[in-house]
Amino acid sequence: MPILAPTNESERLAALHALGIVDSAPEAAYDEITELAAQICGCPVSYISFIDDNRRWLKARYGLPAEVTDAPRETAVCTTTICGTELLVIPDLKRDPRFENSPMVSLTPPRRFYCGMPLITDEGYALGTLCVMDFEPRQLSFEQTEALRMLSHQVLAQLELRRKLIENHQTIRQLEQARLEIAAERARAEELLRNVLPAPIADELTQQGRVQPKYTRSATILFADIQGFTQLAERTEPASLIHLLDEYFSTLDEIGARYGLEKVKTMGDAYMAVAGVISPDRRHSIDVCLAALEMRTRLDHLRTQCEAIGEHTLQLRIGIHTGPVISGVVGNRRMTFDIWGDAVNTAWFMEAFGVAGHINVSETVAGHVHGLFELHSRGPIVAKHARTHEMFFLNGLKREYSRNADGSLPNDHFLAEYRRLGGSRLAPER
Repeated sequence: MPILAPTNESERLAALHALGIVDSAPEAAYDEITELAAQICGCPVSYISFIDDNRRWLKARYGLPAEVTDAPRETAVCTTTICGTELLVIPDLKRDPRFENSPMVSLTPPRRFYCGMPLITDEGYALGTLCVMDFEPRQLSFEQTEALRMLSHQVLAQLELRRKLIENHQTIRQLEQARLEIAAERARAEELLRNVLPAPIADELTQQGRVQPKYTRSATILFADIQGFTQLAERTEPASLIHLLDEYFSTLDEIGARYGLEKVKTMGDAYMAVAGVISPDRRHSIDVCLAALEMRTRLDHLRTQCEAIGEHTLQLRIGIHTGPVISGVVGNRRMTFDIWGDAVNTAWFMEAFGVAGHINVSETVAGHVHGLFELHSRGPIVAKHARTHEMFFLNGLKREYSRNADGSLPNDHFLAEYRRLGGSRLAPER
C-alpha cells in the first residue's frame, strides 16, 4: 500500500529538513509540553512526532521508554494525522478499520486510544503531530481537546523560534562572510594603492581622504634615460620593446627600493625617483649615488648579455641633484605622487646634459658626497635658458671604500662611515 502523504509533500519535507529538527537532541521545552498534554488529557502516554521521508521520529515523549524513537512511516497513525487539518480522535484503534491491524494494537499493553493534532505551520506544512494515547478506549472532554490544540500552538511557537534562530545564524554567517570579503577587497585596494603611491602617502590618503602637500628642504632626485630608445622603438616589435622596458625599469625599481628611493614616475623611456622626501635623513645623497652606481653596473651587465646574443642594446644616462622640493598627490582618479620645484628641473638638466653610460651629478650632490666617492669635474656647462651648472661625473666609490674594481659596492670601512652618519639600510654582506 502507498504511504499516505499530504498534497504538498515535497514542500513539506523541504520545510521539515530546513529546521534540522529530526534527530536533534532533547529539549526541555518540548518535554514539558508532552508532560502537560498527558496530565491535562489524563492519558499515560504523550509525544511530539515529526514525519520524515520514511519514518515517524519522536522529538519528545512522556510515558514511553527512552529507546522508543522511530517507527516506520507506513505503520504510524500520525501519518494519517498530518494529512488532515484537525484533531484526529480515535476512541478505540482496535475497532477502527483503518488501524485494527496496526502494530500499535498488537503491542503489550496494546494502544487503544489515540488523539493527535497536526502541527501545521503558517505556510501550511504539516510537519508532525502532538499526540496523547491510552491503553484503554476512551473519550476526551471538549476542554481537554481545546487544551491539546493550544499546546500544539506552543510546539509551533518553538518551531518558529528555531526557524528564526537558524535564519539569524545564517544572516550572521552571511554578514561575517560579507565582512571578510569587504576586508579582503579593502586589503587588495590598499595593496594596489601602495603599489601606486609610497606607503606613508597611501596610509594618509586612506585615513584622511586626502594628502597634504609637503615641503622638503633637502631631497635628492634621480633621472634616468635610455640613450637611443627612440630609434630602437622605430625598428623593434612592440611586445619585445615592452619586455625590454619592463626588464630595465624592474631592475631600477628593485635597486631603488633597497636604497630607500621612491619611484615618482616613468615617462616613456625616462625614469624618475627621489630620496629624502618620504623618510628624511642626512644620507639621501649618498643613497641615491650608491643606487645609481649599482643601476649602471646591473644594466651594463644586461647590455653585455644582449650583445652576446645579437640583440639591440641600450645605455642608461643618469642625472642626480639635491635641493628643496614640494611633494604631493594630484588628481582624484588615477592619482599620482609627484614632486615639484627648481631642484627637479636641475636634476633633469643633469640627465639631459649627461653622457650615456655615465652618472652626471650637480655641484650640490658633489659637495655632499665627495668624501666617499670618486668625482670627475666637467666644469661649468651651459644648460637650458643660458643657465650655467657645474657638473661632475660620479665614477664610483673611493678606492679605500670600495670592495670591487668599478667602485659600485661598499666595503666594511664604508659601512662604518655610513652608520656613523645614522645609516642602517645597508647590510654588511652587501
